[in-house]
Amino acid sequence: MSDKCILLIDDEEAIREVVQIGIEIEVGWQVLIASSGIEGIAIAENQQPNAILLDVMMPEMDGIKTLSNLKANSQTQLIPVIFLTAKTQAADKKQFQNLGVAGVITKPFNSMTLAGRVSKMLNWDK
Repeated sequence: MSDKCILLIDDEEAIREVVQIGIEIEVGWQVLIASSGIEGIAIAENQQPNAILLDVMMPEMDGIKTLSNLKANSQTQLIPVIFLTAKTQAADKKQFQNLGVAGVITKPFNSMTLAGRVSKMLNWDK
């Protein structure tokens, strides 16, 4: 079992379930769950996860605004963030990279290989 802890912030329950199960089964990382940007920021402050998987398109506070808040907060600014997005255009991906994210994973993705992709983006050894 690994001691890694990932925070998933996504408004879609099905995505949250698939990601949590896939990561826990594949590599045994702890997965914290938030269904909104506001909830995710609070969890990030309190739990200090090793990384955050952040949906871009969410109601109320989207992923870009959530990322901005995380980066502006001294308690969360150093936590690496990987965007999860259905936006597949090269211009979107370039914009996301320019925001300082550690990576971009396009939806749909294979939940059973997600941890490996995250690990590679963050230079972690599984």
